[in-house]
Amino acid sequence: MPPIRLDGQVAIVTGAGGGLGRSHAIELARRGAKVVINDLGVARDGRTTVSSAAEDVVREIQAAGGVAVASVASVTDGAQVLRMVEETMDRWGRVDILVNNAGFLRDRSFSKMSLDDFEAILDVHLMGAVRCTKAVWDIMKGQAYGRIVMTTSSSGLYGNFGQANYGAAKMGLVGLMQTLAQEGLKYGVHVNCLAPSAATRMTEELFPEDELALLAPGGVTPGLVYLVSADAPTKTILCAGAGAFACSHVTLTEGIYAGSGPLAAETIALNAAALADRAGEVVPGTGFEQSKREILKAHAALQRTRTVA
Repeated sequence: MPPIRLDGQVAIVTGAGGGLGRSHAIELARRGAKVVINDLGVARDGRTTVSSAAEDVVREIQAAGGVAVASVASVTDGAQVLRMVEETMDRWGRVDILVNNAGFLRDRSFSKMSLDDFEAILDVHLMGAVRCTKAVWDIMKGQAYGRIVMTTSSSGLYGNFGQANYGAAKMGLVGLMQTLAQEGLKYGVHVNCLAPSAATRMTEELFPEDELALLAPGGVTPGLVYLVSADAPTKTILCAGAGAFACSHVTLTEGIYAGSGPLAAETIALNAAALADRAGEVVPGTGFEQSKREILKAHAALQRTRTVA
């Protein structure tokens, strides 16, 4: 197939001063996009500013012949986010791509985690993506085109010890994506999630030494390019790492009907294996489909009762 090109498109990449964001931004620029490099240059825990990361990436892109500008807007500040988007519109007149990638970690076991650290992670990962997406949403609808990527994580999809705050934020992004993909579809706005495995400043200590080279950010970025391309899917959770890619799904098993009588709970317990049986499981297109399936089971059970009677 022909190479994926992004000529004439404008992309905003948050947290683009290093790691995955930097890799994404450089590749988007290489493929022709004009890129806003958003990064505060904060430390790993988000508490202090330690670098001019955004400007450094801009210089790197410009040296390679690309087009980029820096933004130090904090995704935790709605006014700063709006100003970043307004400046982008003033400069280039459109926003085609938003990559919600900004974030930091404050890992501790749940019993030792403060509520402040829990809320701080929700604010930057989940609400930061909400603020940025809200700022570009009507722009993308108005131009009848947009590509938005939420950076989720295996910590949200499957859980990781010591990351209750991070996992909650990352799974929240999946729920956000599931709804926005439906709302944006008729306007040409596609919304997806990317679940990366990469050895970055945030995660490198989690991986064995012999796996660090395999888990370079460049092994994830091709998936990001796919998700922002003209032929991108929507409502997809793409897992990516070490050059390997797969889709994750929130599925629904066939389940059982137990009714609501005095022994319904015992019926559920007795049929635990049937509840978990994945044969015939489905991926509902909307949340309402779960309710529809439950109502159909209830109707079928009622019909059986009437037939026996």
